Amino acid sequence: MTNNILKIKTNSNTPAYATEHAAGIDLYCKTESDLTIKPKETVKIHTGLFVEIPEGHFGAVYPRSSTGVKKQLMLANTVGIIDSDYRGELMVFFYNYGENEQIIQNGDRLAQLVIQPYLRCEIKKVDELTDSKRGDGGFGSTGN
Repeated sequence: MTNNILKIKTNSNTPAYATEHAAGIDLYCKTESDLTIKPKETVKIHTGLFVEIPEGHFGAVYPRSSTGVKKQLMLANTVGIIDSDYRGELMVFFYNYGENEQIIQNGDRLAQLVIQPYLRCEIKKVDELTDSKRGDGGFGSTGN
């Protein structure tokens, strides 16, 4: 049986959901001085946040929409996955895909953490897979 308690360890303010129906918890930049991300550069950003995610769940780190639109920054690995047994600091790696340097300041909200349940499957090696209507059709095989 799992619970829905996310335990958080931090030396700064406890992060929270921004609104009553928000899916993600905002993650803040924790830095002693401003960080500059040059165009086409990837930078690791500390959050100062450590979590204990409930068993049967994982954390998914997504960029905030304003991070991509206004700052032209994207997560270097597109979505970060945090397993429930990880106890290290949450860090985000941002890539500047724009043409201008971006300044990151302590306390900037750049990403969000969404806690999601998952199904852990038994892995079984087989010689053949069941046929399906789609078969091995890849990108674009089902239409536009």
